[in-house]
Amino acid sequence: MSTTSQSEGALETRGLEPVPDSERTARTRDLFPTWVAANISVLLLTMGASLVVTYKLNFWQAIVVATAAPLVSYGLVGLISIAGKRGGAPGMALSRAVFGQRGNLLPGALIWVARWGWETINAVTGAYAMLTVLDILLDVKSNTFLIIVTLLLFVVTTFAISGLGINVVQKCNKYATYLFGAFSVLVLVYLAMNTDWSAVFDRPAGKMSLMVAGTGLIAAGGVSWIPSAPDFTRYLPRTASSKAMVASSVGGAGIVVLPMVLMGAVMAVSTPDLASAADPVSFLGEILPLWIAVPYLLIALVGMVLINSMSMYSAGFTAQTLGFKIPRHWAVSVNAVISLAFGGVLMLVAKSFMGSFIAFLSLLAVAFSAWVGVFGADMLRRTEYDAKALLDTTPTSAYWYTGGFSPAAVAAWAVGLGSGLLFTTSDWFTGPLAANNPVGEYGLGWVATIVVSGLLYMVLPKPAVPAPAGADEADEERAPLAV
Repeated sequence: MSTTSQSEGALETRGLEPVPDSERTARTRDLFPTWVAANISVLLLTMGASLVVTYKLNFWQAIVVATAAPLVSYGLVGLISIAGKRGGAPGMALSRAVFGQRGNLLPGALIWVARWGWETINAVTGAYAMLTVLDILLDVKSNTFLIIVTLLLFVVTTFAISGLGINVVQKCNKYATYLFGAFSVLVLVYLAMNTDWSAVFDRPAGKMSLMVAGTGLIAAGGVSWIPSAPDFTRYLPRTASSKAMVASSVGGAGIVVLPMVLMGAVMAVSTPDLASAADPVSFLGEILPLWIAVPYLLIALVGMVLINSMSMYSAGFTAQTLGFKIPRHWAVSVNAVISLAFGGVLMLVAKSFMGSFIAFLSLLAVAFSAWVGVFGADMLRRTEYDAKALLDTTPTSAYWYTGGFSPAAVAAWAVGLGSGLLFTTSDWFTGPLAANNPVGEYGLGWVATIVVSGLLYMVLPKPAVPAPAGADEADEERAPLAV
């Protein structure tokens, strides 16, 4: 993705300020490798195995789940990303127009903290991949010192890529897409030749309710990207096709999620321990032959680096919206240090990596969904943003509203968040309404969060949408959520 003021690969110096039209020269097709790279994760294999082992689904049901999950979650990613081309600013900066300059600090802080956990999970998975490759190739066994070193190398690499900015992130994503495509063919051929397909196809069908729950589990990972979606579309011109943006988001994610989940489901028939392995990366290194395990783990490592780089890139903007008066690339360093510290704790202390991951994922989705419901509902009435008001954090801002808060947005967000938690269950937390109802049993607390927060925001009295200063009346993108 290039701009007229910055050569491709150069350090991106732009922060929260909206991108001028003269620099918005990106292409919608660049979004496809972005969302491919965001899903190159070994954890999709373990979640695919969970569909078979934990949810008792058969192969055909796993196909439905692996298709529906990215369609739902990345469909929302694509729709919210439309705000990026409308306003030319990061998602959490545009959020100021919805919640108010002070009100935006509430969801912003929660989303920022949630990203700590997401980046910690990614860093730990990447470090496990490095440790497993060292073990396989050099017979170097894991120890405390090596854990710290590999975790440090992973975090430093992700910090470097995310700190350089969108151009470097997009270029790395493009090459990773080619690499993953070639590897996927290799793995699929291997599985086709070495799988007992009669055992795969003879499995009985599981309950329909567990198909819904499995879809919610896998979709939760995609939901975590929704607030970041505008960050990767702000360099698109205002005339970019909304349909193409949504299609690229869903297609890029789906082309990874579907085969990875199905590979995990197939592997789990003969190796059910994959679904509950304490260290899923090294476990895969044991069950795959050397010639395929090493390239697989290296690609998994590249994928986790890119996922974390994208997450830290967005986290830098979120930190700036919270008041960190530092350049974006240095704001990224805050999350890098935090993920390093938390990653060390998880690798050295936690007993169950997958248990921690699944528990975190269910709560993560609810934390992001409260913002999604309100912001998405606001997009139905707001088709443009005031660049000057977004950056003005004083009472003179058009987005100051009542004492810096939009009461409707903040109230809808808080009620939606509370409602979602009531219906959410995990190893760490179980809401009082999580049992004996479809929402709680199907793991759809995050869906309840979006619905409650969105509908409540729509019915509450809201401040009028201020006309952007110097708005171009000839702008053809006026229709709400035109796709």
